[in-house]
Amino acid sequence: MPLARDPETRASYAPPPAGEREAVESLPFPSTGPHGHRARMREKLLARGAGALADYELLEMLLYFAQPRGDTKPLAKTLINRFGSFGLALTAPPEQLFEVDGLNMHGVAAMKLVQAASVRLAQSEIIDRPVLGNWDRLMDYLTVVLAREPVEHFRVLFLDNRNRLLADEAHARGTVNHTPVYPREVVKRALEVNATALILVHNHPSGDPTPSREDIDMTGEISEAAAVFSITVHDHVIVGNGRWVSLRKERLL
Repeated sequence: MPLARDPETRASYAPPPAGEREAVESLPFPSTGPHGHRARMREKLLARGAGALADYELLEMLLYFAQPRGDTKPLAKTLINRFGSFGLALTAPPEQLFEVDGLNMHGVAAMKLVQAASVRLAQSEIIDRPVLGNWDRLMDYLTVVLAREPVEHFRVLFLDNRNRLLADEAHARGTVNHTPVYPREVVKRALEVNATALILVHNHPSGDPTPSREDIDMTGEISEAAAVFSITVHDHVIVGNGRWVSLRKERLL
């Protein structure tokens, strides 16, 4: 029996027997699913751009790769309802994603891959460029990395003598409102990578980036320890939900 081509997937398949095919085609609705829906969504994306798609439609299409058959729209809406937004669903921890009925390992992997790709894309905008001269792009990158984290993370950007990024490393992971940071470890790592300057970064899961007294004191301690080795702390940036605060700009450093 010759193989036909599925217009949705472009995969080869064997058509059903003639009698069965005629019986199906005689029904009022030969298919009870969203016939041609995936093809129409792809055409919409390519013709009108991603801006024409709602958040749930973007997630729905992403899940196509995890579920080659079936309707992924209900699952996409469930994920956004569960986590609160497209961004929060995409960045949710894998263990929480696995708790969602209907989302399998392939779906979780697809979501984490897109999250990682967005981080790499944002990071590429600051690699091999003077960081201080690309502040807006740096903030875009830090927002992608930290804004939706449920607990505090402390990162250090290590810069060379031209303020280019040598390394961006996570140094501590804490609770919803505290992260233990050790100035000695930060300075030790700076010496290991031959950094001459640092930018300290951490997030506030509450969404409010207002620096605390502890944030200010910790910044001072690291600055003093780094100065002993002629290493400059350019800034300490606190990332919130859609907002950020620079201690340097606030004259707190």
